[in-house]
Amino acid sequence: MKIALLRRFVVAAEELHFPRAAEHLGIPLASLYTSIDKLEDEVGQPLFTRDGGQPRLTKAGSLLLADAKEMIAAAPPPAPKSSAPAGGKAKASKGKGRAPAVKGQPKPYKKRQGR
Repeated sequence: MKIALLRRFVVAAEELHFPRAAEHLGIPLASLYTSIDKLEDEVGQPLFTRDGGQPRLTKAGSLLLADAKEMIAAAPPPAPKSSAPAGGKAKASKGKGRAPAVKGQPKPYKKRQGR
């Protein structure tokens, strides 16, 4: 099981309110639902009962919650995200280019283009 999925599950299980848990994690609500569904597929049993009202943990969910907290505590902390190197906008390569050697000076063998 991925630690990120377990972290999302633990927050959702502690909040018992999916929109608030998604806001706490800083992810979209649909992403939280997808993570919970993936975890339920891995476990093979539903982790929450979602019968219209507030979600509740099932027996499998409460067992997984205890194991998930231990696994998260034993896991190394997530690596810091590296930022992109500083620089300007990326420019598309235009090939071999035809810029004259000195700007403003016409090339001697070229005729001027008429209008």
